[in-house]
Amino acid sequence: MKKQIRLLFILASVNFFLFMSCNKSDDPPPSPKTKTQLVTQNTWKFKSATVGGSPYTLPSCQTDNILSFNTSGTGTVDEGATKCNAGDPQITSFNWVFQNSETEILFSAPLFTNGSNTVTLVSLTETELILSMPVSTPGPILMVQITFQH
Repeated sequence: MKKQIRLLFILASVNFFLFMSCNKSDDPPPSPKTKTQLVTQNTWKFKSATVGGSPYTLPSCQTDNILSFNTSGTGTVDEGATKCNAGDPQITSFNWVFQNSETEILFSAPLFTNGSNTVTLVSLTETELILSMPVSTPGPILMVQITFQH
């Protein structure tokens, strides 16, 4: 009988410790990051450009640029290894602000030659930024979708 009581006591103790170690934390899950947090957390590098789903070629002097956004509404463009004009500064500053319920970004200057100051925010994740903007060409104005990555 003593062996049965001892065994019952051991099983009860083990169950108690297992129950206590599996108890869920009372901490709430982390809040999702805001768009400002996502866009400012790291630098952005060009990945691709498309028009209507087909590849679109931008000058290499623009596709090697590196974008940095700051939470203060400022940012920089680093020209990368290739400059379009040798006399251009290596780093240029810009201002930016979300508009229309954070579906658009207004820049103080276009990010790309013949592009618009206002771009549509197509998608923004931890690792990818997709913008859409009208680009003036010798022909019609094209809606170019540009994807950046970390």
